[in-house]
Amino acid sequence: MTKLEDLFAAKTTPGARLSWPHVTADDVLWQELIGQLQTGALVLLSLWGEVGENQGIVRAAILDEAQRTGAVIAYACAGGQYPAISRSHPPALRLERAVRDLFGLMPIGLPDTRPWLDHGVWPMRHPLGERGPAHALPPAYPFLTAEGEGLHQIPVGPVHAGVIEPGHFRFTASGETVVRLEQRLGYTHKGTEGLMIGADIERAAKLAGRVSGDSTVAYALAFSQAVEAVLDVDVPAQAVWLRALMAELERLANHLGDIGAICNDAAFALMHAHCAVLRERVLRTAMRCFGHRLMMDRVVPGGVAGDLGAEGRAAINDLIAEIRRAFPNLVELYDNTTSLQDRTVGTGIVDPGLARQFGCGGFIGRAAGRGFDTRHALPYPPYDTLRFEVPVMAEGDVNARVWIRIREVEQSLSLIEQILDQLPGGPVRADLPEPRAGEAVALVEGFRGDVLVWLSLDADGLVRRCHLRDPSWFQWPLLEAAIDGNIVADFPLCNKSFNCSYSGQDL
Repeated sequence: MTKLEDLFAAKTTPGARLSWPHVTADDVLWQELIGQLQTGALVLLSLWGEVGENQGIVRAAILDEAQRTGAVIAYACAGGQYPAISRSHPPALRLERAVRDLFGLMPIGLPDTRPWLDHGVWPMRHPLGERGPAHALPPAYPFLTAEGEGLHQIPVGPVHAGVIEPGHFRFTASGETVVRLEQRLGYTHKGTEGLMIGADIERAAKLAGRVSGDSTVAYALAFSQAVEAVLDVDVPAQAVWLRALMAELERLANHLGDIGAICNDAAFALMHAHCAVLRERVLRTAMRCFGHRLMMDRVVPGGVAGDLGAEGRAAINDLIAEIRRAFPNLVELYDNTTSLQDRTVGTGIVDPGLARQFGCGGFIGRAAGRGFDTRHALPYPPYDTLRFEVPVMAEGDVNARVWIRIREVEQSLSLIEQILDQLPGGPVRADLPEPRAGEAVALVEGFRGDVLVWLSLDADGLVRRCHLRDPSWFQWPLLEAAIDGNIVADFPLCNKSFNCSYSGQDL
């Protein structure tokens, strides 16, 4: 039995609050980890760093899908260096570049040594590690080249038309056909993980909920679960179910908005208008029930910020009835509009092998054959008692990503109905106990995919370190591959069908 197999064999019992072991790796275990990730036996969930009093540490969260469990492995960086995972496992590349930018920890054998989050305009280098002097002038970013007769480059962004976050896309094209797309992100870097350090739990919870505003419930839930694991908090039953209700409303609003926006980028504005109306109804219902359109700061450590009440139940029941009346007609309209199918079918295909290699979750992964859904694979209450299906398709194109969203809308409607039928009474929030030091990891299913939070609290109950990983880290790179061989004019359609988070990736 290898060290990793022994690690997973010794995991705590299923259902335990801290079922993922946290271990420190020697060189042998770290190299074994790299090998298991390379072969696909394990999935990389995230990678992050920290710098202590004596040396730096890099941590990797990994998932064993077959065993339905994970682990957090720490490696001490002697001399500020560690063996790069990305030299054998490309999904680690951007994370390792970000760790180098933020902490100054150097991956030995890093295939791409360009900065990722650091654009050369920060007042110092390595802001979360051993700080160095700032760049005198922002260095030019060396985009990758492509060779061939008649190739030309098209720079797009970082400022875009309309209301959209900033990101730069550098196309290399032969005529209208894209032969390379390279992304440069980091423009919305907010220093969230730095702001977390030393924050109390209330302040940190607010920061977590603002990593990516359209996923505020998912982030707040993951952060709260991590706090509750460290402090051994029993969340009241009603709060557990209300959290799931808010998570499904968030999923519903985003999927409805995305379906319409994808159709709009294919010049079918009618679907966009009708879906926008339904999305707005979800947001207004959320405001009426929970006091905020996005339900920001409604999920808190220990429970939720308020009860639903009879009026809230009635409002959500009315919402579900309205969507059930209107949505099937929109689905039929999408399915029977040939000009729309011409744009979406066969466009922007994600290779199933890449989806598996990158551990790509959410509708992007499920549209390309990877059926991972945290609510099903690693169920947390109340999803362990609810009935739902995880839709999966193999085509991996824009059309498949639309259909996965359609099926997930249907599943969310059913889940909301089940939650309302079974919603228990009682308190909605538990008081947090006296502070204690500890570490915990939480993984929850947001509308884009799995959101990870790793949290370390000190003995005073303050955040010693918190790492928040958006699913977009493993989805953005697949967009570069999916657009290859498509025409430039199809990029907005492909990009919207991915709908990755800029802010969530940029931290």
